[in-house]
Amino acid sequence: MKASSVADRSKYLILVASSGRMLAEAARKAGLKPLVIDLFADLDTQGLAEDYRQVQSLALEQLSPAIDYFVQRYATIDVIYGSGLEYYPECVSYLDSRLNILGNDFATFKRLLDKQDFFNQLERLDIHYPEVCFVKPCQDNDWLIKPLNGQGGRGITRFHHQDVDSAGGYWQKYQTGKVQSVLFLANGERPLIIGFNSQWTAKVDHEDGFIFSGVINHTQLTNAQKQQIQTWLSRLVPLYHLKGLNSLDFIQDGEKSFILEINPRPSASMAVYEDDLISAHIQACQGFLADKWPMQTGYSGYQIVYARQELLIPDDFEWHEGCRDLPVTQAIIGARQPICSIIAHQNEALAVLRQLSNLEHTLINKLERFQTHAIHR
Repeated sequence: MKASSVADRSKYLILVASSGRMLAEAARKAGLKPLVIDLFADLDTQGLAEDYRQVQSLALEQLSPAIDYFVQRYATIDVIYGSGLEYYPECVSYLDSRLNILGNDFATFKRLLDKQDFFNQLERLDIHYPEVCFVKPCQDNDWLIKPLNGQGGRGITRFHHQDVDSAGGYWQKYQTGKVQSVLFLANGERPLIIGFNSQWTAKVDHEDGFIFSGVINHTQLTNAQKQQIQTWLSRLVPLYHLKGLNSLDFIQDGEKSFILEINPRPSASMAVYEDDLISAHIQACQGFLADKWPMQTGYSGYQIVYARQELLIPDDFEWHEGCRDLPVTQAIIGARQPICSIIAHQNEALAVLRQLSNLEHTLINKLERFQTHAIHR
């Protein structure tokens, strides 16, 4: 990463992600002016962004003109990327050569996409992970096929031996247990844990139930189990020179933890922490890292709401205050596609999950009733 130029807190900041709302909200909290490039340009993003460009994909031919627009119009060079560029690693290379990435550079991003190297490093560092192989297994035996370049659980399917070889993928043994994650900052040398989280998935678009659906800043991990993850991170951060906000996904099966992957960029779990994470992210990229992070009070949950059928978003639809990533009026949401996200805050974790479930049920029923009866108020 080049020397940062975000010392002036009124600076513009380019944000690139599949959905830029969360990063734009965090940038505003940090006193910055977000310039957003994403796929949705939802109502929240339009309200939060100083300016925005909606693109059809994050492919280089779409991304490059949007970057040109912001650079020429706002004379800024600072950029933070979020999720979605896993499918387009060449775009991270482009950002690294053209702009000042506040986060992990292309070398780190590319190396973490090399799954064979990643699991070899875990083996070398004595870090547990579900069994993997890079040639077609001889028997089914609970194998999964996972894409080499993926995010959010998309493209993961159960393996059947009659399946053709998985080009651009690898095989991993299905591991029972609870899906967890840890959000952390890093300065290239050591990690600082923000918090441990529990995640859940949804069955979407004929997938096998591995699509990311939600996260809550609560787990049942013991202190010893948290310390184990901390120890592993202390080995991985200097190995990959990780900087800024990152997350690590793992499965907790009884007393054993199994690492799945590192996400070398701000993740969805940012949404369940109310701290000024973008300022901390930038400072960590510059080498400054606190010794401890303030303990979170209360619990927060974030969930993506998926459509069960094709939906038309009506005029003047009254969204609940817990809804985020709001689609524009008259948008058509395809079946099994995300409608919006929802957020809940409570003093007890169970109350958060209950509130999210109730809000999801209410929102979907309200939108589905409108499709038939035009009842939307």
